[in-house]
Amino acid sequence: MFDPVHLRSFLAVERERGFTAAAQRLGLRQSTVSQHVARLEKEIGRRLFVRDTHNVELTADGADMVAFAREILDRHDAARRHFSESPLSGRLRFGVSEDLVLYELPSILAEFRRSHPRIDLELTVDLSEDLQRRLDDNELDLVFGKRRPGSRHGEMIFSERLVFLSAPDYVLDPDEPTP
Repeated sequence: MFDPVHLRSFLAVERERGFTAAAQRLGLRQSTVSQHVARLEKEIGRRLFVRDTHNVELTADGADMVAFAREILDRHDAARRHFSESPLSGRLRFGVSEDLVLYELPSILAEFRRSHPRIDLELTVDLSEDLQRRLDDNELDLVFGKRRPGSRHGEMIFSERLVFLSAPDYVLDPDEPTP
């Protein structure tokens, strides 16, 4: 079996047309990339590149190896994705308060979908009070919403202080309701 690390270094050299540029692309030292290619050449018993001080060119065997390396790495990556996927499957009925849905939720849900592709996520956006009722009635499995001060249901994720902002010359009348 060919080492995927060696194959990635080989393809980076081919793509960048040089060992130094390939090393920069991969975040490795140039000597490390050279060693990877040398080990791959030793393993197959053929030269993959013709090198001089200014140029790096594929040999005929190197050109053949490009297609094999890409195919091997594609299959390697597919196997890694397959076996690293979450084994969880099923349906999750998730309710989110309408005033919380725009925070970080889109990126959180996108990451959840990537990590758990077999979960059918059913999203409900509504008022927190209505979501809590639906959770109590077993119509939802999980709710991300607000709760009134003193409520004990759920787990506190964060709290915010209520503040009033106004123009510098605005005077708040203590006897009137706050606008």
